[in-house]
Amino acid sequence: MAEGELKPAAMEVEGAEAARSKPRFRMPVDSDNKATEFWLFSFARPHMSAFHLSWFSFFCCFVSTFAAPPLLPLIRDTLGLRATDIGNAGIASVSGAVFARLAMGTACDLVGPRLASAAIILLTTPAVYCTSIINSPTSFLLVRFFTGFSLASFVSTQFWMSSMFSAPKVGLANGVAGGWGNLGGGAVQLLMPFVFEAIRKIGSTRFTAWRVAFFIPGVMQTFSAIAVLALGQDMPDGNYRKLHKSGDMHKDSFGNVFRHAVTNYRGWILALTYGYCFGVELAVDNIIAQYFYDRFGVNLHTAGLIAASFGMANIISRPSGGLMSDWLSSRFGMRGRLWGLWVVQTIGGVLCVVLGVVDYSFGASVAVMILFSFFVQAACGLTFGIVPFVSRRSLGLISGMTGGGGNVGAVLTQVIFFHGSKYKTETGILYMGIMIIACTLPIAFIYFPQWGGMFAGPRPGATAEDYYSREWTEHEREKGYNAASVRFAENSVHEGGRAASQSKHTFPVESSPVDV
Repeated sequence: MAEGELKPAAMEVEGAEAARSKPRFRMPVDSDNKATEFWLFSFARPHMSAFHLSWFSFFCCFVSTFAAPPLLPLIRDTLGLRATDIGNAGIASVSGAVFARLAMGTACDLVGPRLASAAIILLTTPAVYCTSIINSPTSFLLVRFFTGFSLASFVSTQFWMSSMFSAPKVGLANGVAGGWGNLGGGAVQLLMPFVFEAIRKIGSTRFTAWRVAFFIPGVMQTFSAIAVLALGQDMPDGNYRKLHKSGDMHKDSFGNVFRHAVTNYRGWILALTYGYCFGVELAVDNIIAQYFYDRFGVNLHTAGLIAASFGMANIISRPSGGLMSDWLSSRFGMRGRLWGLWVVQTIGGVLCVVLGVVDYSFGASVAVMILFSFFVQAACGLTFGIVPFVSRRSLGLISGMTGGGGNVGAVLTQVIFFHGSKYKTETGILYMGIMIIACTLPIAFIYFPQWGGMFAGPRPGATAEDYYSREWTEHEREKGYNAASVRFAENSVHEGGRAASQSKHTFPVESSPVDV
């Protein structure tokens, strides 16, 4: 056989081997192997399995962090807690996660969301179990402080979804994962009183029953960490360690990740605004059950149900915010995402003011609280519809800054309005609403040269590829370290609005990019 006839055959064999070496996915993917569809009830690996692992682990952390408030009247009587002790513990529960979320973001950038998430969950689990043996206001504060570190798993949840889903679906994926995780804040309001009553019926005393009840969130948290380690995968193409070893992913340095995050002003603005949607949600989780218990004289079970309705709204509210962000993007691009966030969060602020005013009516307070919960939680989903576009090289740390801003907002809100007896709770709620409205205004200053902002269009000639490539030096670009950023830019074309969205970088379910 002639030599020329052998070359095509050899090339076909090489092509077939290359195709076999490329991962195949059950879901449609873009050129970066990120899913372009969102199959909610699927466990397709690695995209949807990562989704379910991330939201469930975050859900368990939320349950652990807010397991105390539903049983607070019992804990208060047992330990002799004063209003100041309760306020300090509430602040402690959300303050620890401020720096933990920054560290988590950096860890996600450097070692991947799987190891980062499992590590923080396992490290904080002992604090959950130790709640059963506390005997003083100081020990109560300490266990709430260290348990609150687990809320940093939110950052790995959002980073993971941004790594698994393409730009047109990232808002929805982030919204549902974050919303279903936050659902733990509502579910625990029902879970802990139920567990307490079940233990009481077995024959335990009130003193012992609430202590034993804390083993339930502890076991849930432990199980979720093991599941993340055993079943999770960092990226569509594999785990960070494997990708770094094979050379398919550049192993970045902390210095570069940190520098590109802290010098991007958009991240700081989103951290501020997130402080007054998610931060407010955390503050309300800490005070709402006790507010209805003390203000309207309802029993512990009823107060728990009302408080649960606030957190349980996350099952639709935050996902709705993410879905709205993606829908607005498909019509108006990034400018639609920004306008949507401002409008929804401002309405949430107005409703918060109303909630503080209608304290004379039990029915009106419950109705307004439910409406308020929907808008403030939807704003959280809208926020993380924008975060993945701020930076690609420092995506984890930007997510951590934004998430940490949520905790800072919660701490400031509780210190200013709900600490001690300076303000009545209803007055604090009213002032909190005013803060929401004021701290949402800076969204108007967010501007992407390639897509524009709320009040200005894109800069002529600016491209997404140029925007993301600025995070890499010329030497790094020559080595191809920015390849993932370039692919993301190509798949983000719709952020320029309908006129710019003429092509879709999507591959059929039965194919991988090499096959097309």
